[in-house]
Amino acid sequence: MRIITYNVNGIRAAIEKGLLTWIHDTSPDIACFQEIKAHAENIPIGLFEKLGYHHFWFPAQKKGYSGVGIITKIRPDNVHQGIGIREYDDEGRFLRIDTGNLSVISVYHPSGTMGQERQDFKMQWLADFRKYISELRKLRPNLVISGDYNICHKPIDIHDPVRNATSSGFLPEEREWLSNFLGDGFIDTFRYFNAEPHHYTWWSYRAGARARNLGWRIDYHMVTQSLEKQLKRAAILPLARHSDHCPVLLEIET
Repeated sequence: MRIITYNVNGIRAAIEKGLLTWIHDTSPDIACFQEIKAHAENIPIGLFEKLGYHHFWFPAQKKGYSGVGIITKIRPDNVHQGIGIREYDDEGRFLRIDTGNLSVISVYHPSGTMGQERQDFKMQWLADFRKYISELRKLRPNLVISGDYNICHKPIDIHDPVRNATSSGFLPEEREWLSNFLGDGFIDTFRYFNAEPHHYTWWSYRAGARARNLGWRIDYHMVTQSLEKQLKRAAILPLARHSDHCPVLLEIET
């Protein structure tokens, strides 16, 4: 099974930049989108159907903001929106599909770059998300949690760890949260296969950052350790340029 996670920074804008052709050529079994910035009635869903995908969307209440989606060639047994906390679910941050004993989640963790209020919101979300996942694992023990975590875990995951030491997305408390989350029994699948530096998934639009590869690795496929023996490959795909992020691929045996 090939699973893609991709913060598209606007699903309609990404489609205009050739996203559908890329999906056709790449042919993932499942693709998890974040920051779709659109409601389903404004997405050309028929184009996904022509490619052979079932599609599910969980937009934010606010138009042009946040939202997640999943397209899948495999008809899911169950689709679940949100984590049951209104202040988060109104922002469209969590969507889960269940297929057999496997659950795949598209998640969009908040950014704290807009000020302390949003940073506090982010930290509270992270705490509540961790609790929610802990309970979910009792019912669905095999999880693939794919998405934009808005956190670089270690210095190797960011182009300038010194200057960004006080930047949201690389704060000590955020990095500690991610370490603790992994310690709960999750695998960072890209690092499972690749320990090399200079692999990023997001670049600022400023100062030619992408051309100079001055990026951050903030998009992940996290899987429960129960799936370790099924992991086959993980890769970042920086040549896809429909967004300020790039896709991340996970291949697992099912």
